[in-house]
Amino acid sequence: MPRHRMEKINEEIKRELSVLIQDEMKDPRVKGLISITRVDVTNDLRYAKVYVSIMAEPEERKTTLQAIEKAGGYLRSELGKRVKLRYTPELLIKLDDSIEYGVKINEIITGLDQS
Repeated sequence: MPRHRMEKINEEIKRELSVLIQDEMKDPRVKGLISITRVDVTNDLRYAKVYVSIMAEPEERKTTLQAIEKAGGYLRSELGKRVKLRYTPELLIKLDDSIEYGVKINEIITGLDQS
């Protein structure tokens, strides 16, 4: 499949999942600032790795990730209604802590500048 088509599919799935998680999931365990940072769909469109960043306390992050994983079937069925593909990919939810890592590195650098 052409590279630009895969990028468009990745971005469309990312956009739709963001809307679904932020606006339509009613699970009270979903707390904190949640961002879909990246989506990687396999070439056969069977699987999609969804990288989620959750800005919350460690315990809340864990329960929020579990709630999103538990809602995978709901998210997949809603995604199938919104994105017209031959196959609706199975969602593999992964925690992305790169934003928090960046904040931590920034704090270290700021601390060095003040010394």
